[in-house]
Amino acid sequence: MDSVRLRRDIAAVPAYVAGKPARATCGRPAFKLSSNELPWEPDPAVVGAVAAVALLAHRYPSAIGAGLTSALAQRLSVPTERIVVGGGSISLVQLLAQSVADQGDAVVFAWRSYEAYPIVIPVCHATPVPVPLAGFRHDLAAMADAARRTHARMVIVCSPNNPTGTAVSASELDEFIDAVPRDCLVVIDEAYHEFNDNPDAPDGIALARRHPNVAVLRTFSKAYGLAGMRVGYCVAPDHVADAMRKVGLPFTVSAVAEAAAVAALEAWPRQRERVNQIIEQRSAFTAAMRAAGYEIPDSRANFVWVPLGGESSDLDEAVRQAGISVRTFPGEGVRITIGEPEALDAVLDVARAFRLARTRG
Repeated sequence: MDSVRLRRDIAAVPAYVAGKPARATCGRPAFKLSSNELPWEPDPAVVGAVAAVALLAHRYPSAIGAGLTSALAQRLSVPTERIVVGGGSISLVQLLAQSVADQGDAVVFAWRSYEAYPIVIPVCHATPVPVPLAGFRHDLAAMADAARRTHARMVIVCSPNNPTGTAVSASELDEFIDAVPRDCLVVIDEAYHEFNDNPDAPDGIALARRHPNVAVLRTFSKAYGLAGMRVGYCVAPDHVADAMRKVGLPFTVSAVAEAAAVAALEAWPRQRERVNQIIEQRSAFTAAMRAAGYEIPDSRANFVWVPLGGESSDLDEAVRQAGISVRTFPGEGVRITIGEPEALDAVLDVARAFRLARTRG
């Protein structure tokens, strides 16, 4: 029986793999450390804003998230014309690629990095050009070379990088931007920016103000604790932002999500304290894992990377037996979200036993 034909290139597009839910076992509580979520409920002011706007669910939201755009413009000192909001930062990556890349044009990114990049780029009919990491970090020199060699229309720097947690410094990023052709859009994906406590951390917004070929992405899903609302934003050159609004669908940010994001901006001083707790827990967890014999790169995000190669799936299964889900990349490593302290303690117990058994074996 004949069936509907799909685009010929769809078969080659990888499927996105979401973080698995946790399963309670043997009476133990279940913990999800696989999706880089915060372990706390939203700020009460956010919940109140959501409840109030829910009463207007029979009305359409702003087509372009005008209220959130205005709030962001004031907070970031950026003209509203340069800000585009969308359903999470990854939807904005797709809009950027659709805006700047013609069919077959190259888009350069580090690998391994955020796994949605090699999905959305070919969906936009562009050509993915992954550049291997060097020591778990972006090889910016190789990426700049790839951008020049392929005449790339766009290059993505994910910093802090997902899933390795590593980040580029301000000086490294300045040098990289200078090395990339002026007609190539440099996209700085700062989804985990708020967790980056390095004194030399770059500020993508400032770079976007200074350079006519730089766009920056940020999200409310991580540090602001609104993963379920799906809100992100992009600061881009005027003409790029205008193109994004042309190719993007209207009403992608619901009125409820917009109200939550605006309230979250206002509640940031309180949320900042929570982020600081995550940073402290990350430091302690990293030190404990290293003491247990694991190689852990310095993370500037709300997760850590455990590069275990062929042992990755085995650790995943051991942790799962304890009722905890982590994000595993078979043959490469395991990403562990910094979540509830009791969950991290349980992971440490499993990791220590796992390493001890492998050492003895």
